[in-house]
Amino acid sequence: MIPAAFGYTRVSSIEEALAAIAADDDAKVIAGGQSLLPLMKLRLAQPGTLVDIGRLPELRGIERLDDGRLSVGALTTYAELMDSPAIHYGLLRDALPSIGDVQVRNRGTVGGAVAHADPNSDLPAVLLALDAELVLQSAGGTRTVPANGFFEGPFTTGIRPDELLTRIILPAPLDNAGSAYVSLEQPASGYAMVGVAAVVIVGAGGMIEFAGIGVTGVSDCPYRAAEVEHALVGSTGSAEVIAEAATHAVGDRPVNSDIHAGREYRAAMAVVYARRAIEAALARLG
Repeated sequence: MIPAAFGYTRVSSIEEALAAIAADDDAKVIAGGQSLLPLMKLRLAQPGTLVDIGRLPELRGIERLDDGRLSVGALTTYAELMDSPAIHYGLLRDALPSIGDVQVRNRGTVGGAVAHADPNSDLPAVLLALDAELVLQSAGGTRTVPANGFFEGPFTTGIRPDELLTRIILPAPLDNAGSAYVSLEQPASGYAMVGVAAVVIVGAGGMIEFAGIGVTGVSDCPYRAAEVEHALVGSTGSAEVIAEAATHAVGDRPVNSDIHAGREYRAAMAVVYARRAIEAALARLG
């Protein structure tokens, strides 16, 4: 199909981008376009103006901050993130190679994926498990928000209409941390019908001090499975503890049902994949 008519402007600075989105209530920001353009062709999205931020160098690249955390520019592509020597997180190495195809990974941006907030997207689950932070900029200033709580519903986030996602902040890598991402993919699209990201930090005596469990594909938006995390923290991560903790992967959340997987199957697979992700994360310690 052919998209509905729209305006187009290519900006040369963040300030110009913010002015452009403020000037049109129906404006949409575009960078790689791997998510937005297909929706426009189906007329599921009909922006009044496309604000092209794809050539803003200040939104690209990965840098290590003074405190050891990593700052990832919103326009960094999947491929750039995957190939960066600064990335030492097992769950990112698991998730990134299976996102889309080579063309999508070379054009699609991590900021675009986060802002798009597809309920089946892999990257939000990873950021939730990592306890990442998101930097949002408006004409009035900059604010940093946690990934946990940022995803509010299908294709809905905490970004205000006058804001732009500029950077993603990842925690400093730790020697006593392990992480993994596992997913049950829909064979044709590659989207996760169920995807679970797990991060565990183990302290003295082999006790789990922190657990981050991000789940995608199961409910109407990606979420932190706090019930699973609470069941793991303070334990040594035995097989019995992991199996019991994984049973809380869904909790009382509504579960998606579609032509690919019914509610009961998705809920059952959430438990299976939560267990697998936790086991894989613990196996990577040291």
